[in-house]
Amino acid sequence: MPIYVDGFVIPVAKKNLKAYMKMAQKASAVFKEHGAIEYRECAADDIANGFGTPFTKLAKLKPNETVIFSWVTYKSKAARDKANVKIMKDPRLAAMMDPKNMPFDMKRMTMGGFTCMVDE
Repeated sequence: MPIYVDGFVIPVAKKNLKAYMKMAQKASAVFKEHGAIEYRECAADDIANGFGTPFTKLAKLKPNETVIFSWVTYKSKAARDKANVKIMKDPRLAAMMDPKNMPFDMKRMTMGGFTCMVDE
């Protein structure tokens, strides 16, 4: 079975990047404990390259925001589905999900699940 990837594009205010990365590091431990085999969080530094639709437009960035591009890899979609049940019930993640403490607007986050077609 091919690996399965959950991908995310998240606009984050630059002033909140430290808080976001601190939250992401904690989330990484939760995701990996429940079955993720890889967890990556990347902050944009070259997104206005003039090719295709730039992330600035795709993410509808406001002034002083940047894009976080992230992905979580699982052995399969079934493994992802099983892990997500545990992840969403984990009290450590629930504590991070309080909208008052979020370093980004969850309504502006884009996410989706993807079957990996090339894995070399």
